[in-house]
Amino acid sequence: MIRSMTGFGAARAAQGGEEIDVEARSVNHKFCDVKVRLPRELAALEIEIVRAVKERLARGGVEVTCRRAASRGTLVPRIDMALAEEYARSFGEISARLGLAGSVELAHVLAAEGVVTLTERAIDLEAARAAAAVALDHALTALTAMREREGQALARDLEGRLGQVEGLVAKVEKLAPQSIEQYRVRLQDRIQDVARGFNPDPARLAQEVALFADRMDVTEELTRLRSHVAQTRALLAVNEPAGRKMEFLVQEMHRETNTIGSKSQSAEIANAVVTMKAEIERMREQVQNVE
Repeated sequence: MIRSMTGFGAARAAQGGEEIDVEARSVNHKFCDVKVRLPRELAALEIEIVRAVKERLARGGVEVTCRRAASRGTLVPRIDMALAEEYARSFGEISARLGLAGSVELAHVLAAEGVVTLTERAIDLEAARAAAAVALDHALTALTAMREREGQALARDLEGRLGQVEGLVAKVEKLAPQSIEQYRVRLQDRIQDVARGFNPDPARLAQEVALFADRMDVTEELTRLRSHVAQTRALLAVNEPAGRKMEFLVQEMHRETNTIGSKSQSAEIANAVVTMKAEIERMREQVQNVE
């Protein structure tokens, strides 16, 4: 079954003292274009993440965001001992000069600005690498599942439009011989009007009709159009990326339909061609999101 290129997945994994959040989202793109957003301390993992994504996805603009989870162990307190000593000395001098009772307490020093600060704990890169790999795998699994669900909806829509095109091809095939006969009648009537009752040479009339029929013959175009429809329908069921092939086939459908329209001298065929081109254009928009 075909897959869409639109999807989202998120996961969290822990390894050792590291806990990593990963979000992966994808949209349609001609190739597999991967962009990774990482905090500075995880920058070394970018190449590995890009490689892992490309092993799982064939097409799509993919954005992967990794973060260290905000857990209790991520931040650690840092004590500026030199600054604490300066505060303690200054507090003592103030107390002595003002004749205040009591001594400087630890709580007063710790509450002073800059003595205690919270900083990020040094990262364990190997543990972070392992956690990121697990989280990325789970996020890509969720993203792929969403792309598969979207692909099922795309397949149903495309199947319906392929059926519409097939019906219009059958209609044109039925109308084509009628347009030739209509041309023969119009030609004969026009000659008689101009010649005021003169009966044209049947052989010459047949020759003109034959030339017209040859110019207006759309048998090859209809045959190729049916073939393109059949190939596209077959691709809907494959378990591999098929978007590029489908884009090519839809482009060829459009080309054959244009040729049929340019050859047609029938208003009914022209209307069928317009409807067919509208369905093919909608298919073109849809297959651009097929992986």
